[in-house]
Amino acid sequence: MKGVAFTNTSELGERLWDVADYVIPPQGENVFFVMTNLIVTPNQRQTTCPESVNIPDALCYEDEDCPAGQAVVAGNGVKTGRCLKDRDSIRGSCEVLAWCPVEKRSKPKKPLLGSAENFTVFIKNSIRFPKFKFSKMNVLATNNESYLKTCRYSTEHPYCPIFLLGDIVRWAGNDFQEMALEGGVIGIQIEWNCDLDKAPSECNPHYSFSRLDNKFAEKSVSSGYNFRFAKYYRDAEGIEYRTLFKAYGIRFDVMVNGKGAFFCDLVLLYLIKKSNFYRGKKYEEVKSSSRKSLTSPTLNGSQSPDQLDGL
Repeated sequence: MKGVAFTNTSELGERLWDVADYVIPPQGENVFFVMTNLIVTPNQRQTTCPESVNIPDALCYEDEDCPAGQAVVAGNGVKTGRCLKDRDSIRGSCEVLAWCPVEKRSKPKKPLLGSAENFTVFIKNSIRFPKFKFSKMNVLATNNESYLKTCRYSTEHPYCPIFLLGDIVRWAGNDFQEMALEGGVIGIQIEWNCDLDKAPSECNPHYSFSRLDNKFAEKSVSSGYNFRFAKYYRDAEGIEYRTLFKAYGIRFDVMVNGKGAFFCDLVLLYLIKKSNFYRGKKYEEVKSSSRKSLTSPTLNGSQSPDQLDGL
C-alpha cells in the first residue's frame, strides 16, 4: 500500500496518516484491511465513571438498579452499585469500573480518510505449473525502473499490478465514499486459464471484483465492517493510559484460481484405451481460496511473490 492522508480532529489534533497507521494488520496473508473511518476515545484509564446512556442495561433510577460486581450487558465495565444522575434528571446511568471515559457512540457523518480512494495497492502474483515447466507473473517483464511507479492497472495495461482502491471498489459496483463510511469487504479474483499449446503471451491473468459483505443491509445495525484496537502508554507517574480506536474500513480478500492444459493430443486423450490415465497426466489445475490463497498483497512496496504450485 502507498498513500498519505491528513486529518484535523478535536481528539487527535492535526495528524498525518501513513501506511503504518491505516493498514491493519501490517502484514496479512491474502487479506489486507484499509481503515477509512474511525471513532477515537483518547486518554482512557482504569477508574470509575458513568456508563454510556446508549446502553439499555446501564440505565437506572436508583442504586438498586446497579448491583455491584455485575457486568453491563454489551457495555464497557462492571457496575459499582451507584446510579449516577444529572442534577435535575430522574433517570441516570450506572457507575462502572472500566477504561474511562467510555467510548463515544457517534461516528463521523463522512469518512475521515475519504482520500483513501486515491491510495494504491501493489498485488504481486505468479502462476507455476511444474509438470509442464511453465511459470508466469502478473508483472510486465521490463527493465524500466519507473514503470511500476507510474503505471495503473486497466484493461489496456493488464500487466501493471498497481491498483487504485477507488477503482477496485467501483469495479465491484460500489461507491467508495459510501462504502468507506461504515466499511465492507471486497473480493479480488485472479484467474489464470492457460492453453499451453499457444504462446506464453496468450496466458494472461483475468481480474474480477465483487463485494462480499451484504451491501443490501446498509440500513442494518450489523452493516459494514469494523473492529477495535488500542495503543497503550504510561505517564511520568507510571499510570497506564490508552487511546481506543474503533476502526471502520474495507477488507480486501485476494483469491486465485489457475488451470493449464495441452489440447493438441486428441487421439491420445480420447481414443486409446488408457485415455483417462493420459488425460490425468496432461491436465494440471491449481486453486486457492481467500482463506488459503497463494497470492499476497505487497505492503510498503516490498517484493515477496508467492508462487502458485500445481497440485
